[in-house]
Amino acid sequence: MNKFTIILNFLKFLGERKKYWLLPIVIILLGLAILLLFAQSSVIAPFIYPLF
Repeated sequence: MNKFTIILNFLKFLGERKKYWLLPIVIILLGLAILLLFAQSSVIAPFIYPLF
């Protein structure tokens, strides 16, 4: 299964089931994941770790 297919299926699920309240939670979790990925190999890592 392609990654984009999974994303499309998830968005279709949200639309069909009217679960729009899940979208902000997913966006925040993705943002935190991206932040942690960049923090591992970055100079700003010591400044990001106190946030958690």
